[in-house]
Amino acid sequence: MTASNTPPVFSLHQGSLPLLISIPHVGTQIPADIAATMTPAAHRTEDCDWHLDRLYAFARRMGASILAPSNARYVIDLNRPPDGANLYPGQDTTGLLPVDTFDKEPLYLDGHLPTEAETARRRDAYWKPYHAALVDELAALKAKHGKVLLWEAHSIRSHVPRFFEGRLPDFNFGTSNGASAVAGLAEEMAAVVERHGGYSAIANGRFKGGYITREYGQPAQGIHALQLELSQIAYMEEQMPYAYDETLAAKVEPLLQELVVTALERVKAA
Repeated sequence: MTASNTPPVFSLHQGSLPLLISIPHVGTQIPADIAATMTPAAHRTEDCDWHLDRLYAFARRMGASILAPSNARYVIDLNRPPDGANLYPGQDTTGLLPVDTFDKEPLYLDGHLPTEAETARRRDAYWKPYHAALVDELAALKAKHGKVLLWEAHSIRSHVPRFFEGRLPDFNFGTSNGASAVAGLAEEMAAVVERHGGYSAIANGRFKGGYITREYGQPAQGIHALQLELSQIAYMEEQMPYAYDETLAAKVEPLLQELVVTALERVKAA
């Protein structure tokens, strides 16, 4: 993955099912050279998709492949196009190399915004290895099973006025308006949540799927990609110290497992 004298860029657990769970925003590390250019707000890494590796531990036990980065999205956003294009034209979003937090606090000290050369360096050092691993694992799973489900695991605070009004639904499923997976998959997932009760859900609402979902979801070629943006209020404390809530997580985990299993069966039958 990386040279033996450098920290790993990502971790990949290879499973036995035609299922890859990618968690591109779960990392919390910031390399020292980058951290030295950043503000105290950046060091809090508050826009991390906290604890998703823990919440999805069931998937590893059931035989899923799990791909997760080491570094925080502030280093480089693995769910953005390599050219930094806005995936939601006309809407405010953070970029390939974010320069501010979700609350618009600056991430860089004065005079230390990343240059084009620095952007290219980070793309080569961090973005490309993660995506190469993702592509290789999808290819391996497809070769073995014929079809594969790419489950993009994300989470976000329930209130982020910069991106949406009011409180976000608990479960936000995205399939790029149906283009990245078998028809109706996002809607079926939302229906599972509604039948379960206790949580709100929406299909292809504010979050339709980021770059990974849109780029790699190719249902005609047997690769089905679904993004779940889970409201953090469902399983953790949304303010510092961003603690994992065992009681809340114990309620949401069985539903998550049902969703993953249902989606996988739907993909197999497609």
